[in-house]
Amino acid sequence: MWKQESAERSLSLVVPLSISEWEGEDVKSTWSGGAAKISHQLKVGTMAAFQLLFLLLVSCAPSSAYPPGHLSQCQIVQKDVLCSDQSLRSAPVNLPPDVQMLDLSRNQVQNLTRETLGFHTGFHRLNLHSNKIHFIQPRLFENMTDLRVLDLSRNHLNVFAHSKTNIGSLKAVESLDLSSNGLYTGMSDYFLTDSPSLANLSLNSNSITKISHNMFRGSLSLKKISLHNNVILEIEDGAFDSLHHLTELDLSKNSITCINDFDLYNLKLFNLSKNSLETFQSDSSDILFKLLSLDLSENKMLYFPDLPEKNELEYLNVSRNQLQTTNVTRNQEKQSILKLCCLKYLDMSYNQLKGIPESFFFSTPLLEVLNVSNNCIHSFSVSHMTPLNKVRVINLSYNSLQSLTFGENTLRSLKKLFLQGNKLTVLDHQIFQRLPSIRHLHLEQNNLQICPSEPKLKDHNHQVPTDCVSFSSVHNLHFLYLSENHLRTLPGNAFVDTPLKLLDLSLNPGLNLHKDSLSGLENSLVHLLLRENNISSLNTDLSSLKCLKHVDLSTNQLNSLLMWNKESSIESLNLQNNNLVTLDHHTILALERHLKTLYMGSNPLSCCDNLSIFRLVHQSAVVVPDIATATCFHEKNSEPVNIKKVTPEMCHRPDVSNYVVGVVVTLLVAMILLGLLIKCCRLRKRKHNRSFNA
Repeated sequence: MWKQESAERSLSLVVPLSISEWEGEDVKSTWSGGAAKISHQLKVGTMAAFQLLFLLLVSCAPSSAYPPGHLSQCQIVQKDVLCSDQSLRSAPVNLPPDVQMLDLSRNQVQNLTRETLGFHTGFHRLNLHSNKIHFIQPRLFENMTDLRVLDLSRNHLNVFAHSKTNIGSLKAVESLDLSSNGLYTGMSDYFLTDSPSLANLSLNSNSITKISHNMFRGSLSLKKISLHNNVILEIEDGAFDSLHHLTELDLSKNSITCINDFDLYNLKLFNLSKNSLETFQSDSSDILFKLLSLDLSENKMLYFPDLPEKNELEYLNVSRNQLQTTNVTRNQEKQSILKLCCLKYLDMSYNQLKGIPESFFFSTPLLEVLNVSNNCIHSFSVSHMTPLNKVRVINLSYNSLQSLTFGENTLRSLKKLFLQGNKLTVLDHQIFQRLPSIRHLHLEQNNLQICPSEPKLKDHNHQVPTDCVSFSSVHNLHFLYLSENHLRTLPGNAFVDTPLKLLDLSLNPGLNLHKDSLSGLENSLVHLLLRENNISSLNTDLSSLKCLKHVDLSTNQLNSLLMWNKESSIESLNLQNNNLVTLDHHTILALERHLKTLYMGSNPLSCCDNLSIFRLVHQSAVVVPDIATATCFHEKNSEPVNIKKVTPEMCHRPDVSNYVVGVVVTLLVAMILLGLLIKCCRLRKRKHNRSFNA
């Protein structure tokens, strides 16, 4: 092997930092010596042939020594040399003597030797990812006592590992990336046998099938290990026991089927997502586990994980499993052992849960985010006994909810509630008034109706409404989504004392808007969505909404807009796919000052009746994103005309010529009358003169 190395060394060409270094006597002497050696070996040919061979060698040498993107394109930033994407086969010579970082990523390096790295030993960081490295000179990094970060990812180190040769000591290396190298089980040992300072190790995207008990015996300082996207089937007992500093372990996207007696007490982050886990069981020790985050998503678990009794867990993800219950085993009594006193985030979405007993939440007093979307839950109840005072977000979307109950003073911190995609029809009409902090409320794709404000509950002749939900006096609600609810009517004053900023009433075909439907939102509403409601006319005066900036009226049956008599603050207006022929001139004047974006495609607009809005488009005062489909009809064109092509000259109306004719006729009549008047005056003067002569 060493003979092969020396041979490679004699044939290797040193790549200079600049072309200028190829000039001068050094080049001539170097190549003349080489030529003399060749001449001596061949012992044939004439002097002319020798000179021709010499010239050919000189002309070919630079092309082999300088692959595309050579070192003249490297960048030097302080003590960092950046040479990525230069098709280099080695590091440049004449590197700055105090260079600390060398980036040779995405090049053509195949062998790592002292010559390859220019005999520099003062590197702090070496980035060699995405090359073709398949050989590393043993003990190459031994003298690099300052080397902290070494990136060898995306190479061919499996070829080197087949030689069963250790690369030698990595005494100072703290971060090592060996991902995407085709490494099999046991091959990583040749890189880890003597790396006492190693804290961060990445072995992602290799072909490792087993973690042996001695795999990390030479790297006892490890804090973070990532083995994502391998083929791990087995973890030998005690594989991580000697790693007392280990705090992060990523085993995601492997083929692990079970975790029994989990006992990594010091571990803080554990990722086991995208495996084939059926069970997760912890050691029954009384020792406190420091685990903060556990990701068990995308596995095959039927039961809730059996977590350490003493734990500090804050984040737990068991989404996309096959959970049918919150019990940890078939044994119902085991449920009482569950303790999650520090848990803040719990994701159980995309499972097969049919319900969550209130007793489950007795173990989660600090819970802030609960996601149980995409399950089969029929009812959800929170009574005054349930300690969910800290919860800020509850996601119950896409279940089969038919019953929803919140007791008084139960969810005082709840800010976001997701209920879309359920079967809610009947709710306590004031259920949302019991949520004093609620800001976001998603009720899309249900079957709810809206109550008028202030029902006369004190009147014994009026019973409490059972077929509608009240949205008045929800004092902190800012975002309300009610699309796809089969809403029939929006009563007057429906949102009084509710400071909505966004109201989505889209996809409720046949929705009837009362003229006072939006009363109470004059000083708060910013976004109004009314798309796809088959609305033929707006009964509501939007000009009274002082803060309204974004309005979506697309895909309706509008043939006119309610005339605005005062200035509007609307910045974005979507009128796509309606039956609009003319946009009222006064409305355009009211919109003109603040309007920035207008969607108006797929309308039967008249070219000559909308010149005021077309003028704004021509002046680029208003952007029309759907300009390609924004057309109008002109009596002289059989095909629709794009609004950008409309000019005032196209619209010389007949009434203009009639006006000119009228003026001419009036002038002629005036002239005739003036002539008659003058004639009459002359006749009188003659008569007067005759009478005087007599």
